[in-house]
Amino acid sequence: MKHRVNPAKMEPTPETYYLKRRAFVRQVGLGTVVLATTGSVPGCDTSTSEADDATLLEPGIAKASVRAHFPAKRNSRFDLNHPLTDEVVAATHNNFYEFLPGRAGDLWRLTQGMVVDPWVIEITGKCRRPGKFDIDAMFRFDQEERTYRFRCVEAWAMDVPWTGFELSKLLAKVEPLSSAKFVRFVTVNRPQQMPGQRSTQGRYPWPYFEGLSMPEAMHPLTMLVTGVYGRPLPRQHGAPFRIIVPWKYGYKSPKSIAKIELVDHQPATFWQSLQPEEYPFSSNVDPKKPHPRWSQETERVLGTNEQRVTLLYNGYAEQVANLYA
Repeated sequence: MKHRVNPAKMEPTPETYYLKRRAFVRQVGLGTVVLATTGSVPGCDTSTSEADDATLLEPGIAKASVRAHFPAKRNSRFDLNHPLTDEVVAATHNNFYEFLPGRAGDLWRLTQGMVVDPWVIEITGKCRRPGKFDIDAMFRFDQEERTYRFRCVEAWAMDVPWTGFELSKLLAKVEPLSSAKFVRFVTVNRPQQMPGQRSTQGRYPWPYFEGLSMPEAMHPLTMLVTGVYGRPLPRQHGAPFRIIVPWKYGYKSPKSIAKIELVDHQPATFWQSLQPEEYPFSSNVDPKKPHPRWSQETERVLGTNEQRVTLLYNGYAEQVANLYA
């Protein structure tokens, strides 16, 4: 497959190229995709569609005051040394169990009815100034674009340009107490808009919840994400706001965040509560620690099917290994 990204400049693919999606689908053979494993695998649903790109890639927030922040300035310190994943591929390889639990399908279609504006993130717990932050407040932070490696626990990978800001800047606004040792994230709970939540009530402990240690949450690599590929987040990517922790498996980067709690103890996490032997709290990318059902030594790059060696901490060991010394 011929890449549409300039490897020298590492720029995201120009938007005009995405408007020929049907030809692209035929080119890369995405007409039929089968999950590589059996059973429930968080963060790894594979979706395909013949939809027009304007709908597939539609930003969750439509108002002009938000779109004016895009595209944000690229932070060249985070450029990768290989082409980025095509936006159409990234937009059709998503998991959002609230909409489509545990199977392949056109996930993006199911998210279209989700209301993402207005939106508020509430921050509570061990802090001096708990508060609520709406969309306007989130865009008062300086936005920047960073290209990060993204690694799924199911051993596929992408390289994605995210827009947002360091989560630490948001947490600083509430002035965490010294007793705040961990950060707990809770996603939105809307069974009337999320068919997966309705169909799995009693089987899954909704809403989705995740957690990081305070040092992990405050690390400069951890982002509060507002956009992707130079535009506000589409709904299937976790609009309007999600977390990205690039050295951990994808399910540690929760979508559609509604609440953040600063706590003094390690919180339970969604998948850990269901399958603790498979999804531990740390969940750092590590080629030497296999998943109980498959190896993590290699990864498949979406869009090209290139097989490459998995890097410790997903290639961010130099920045984060000290957290685990």
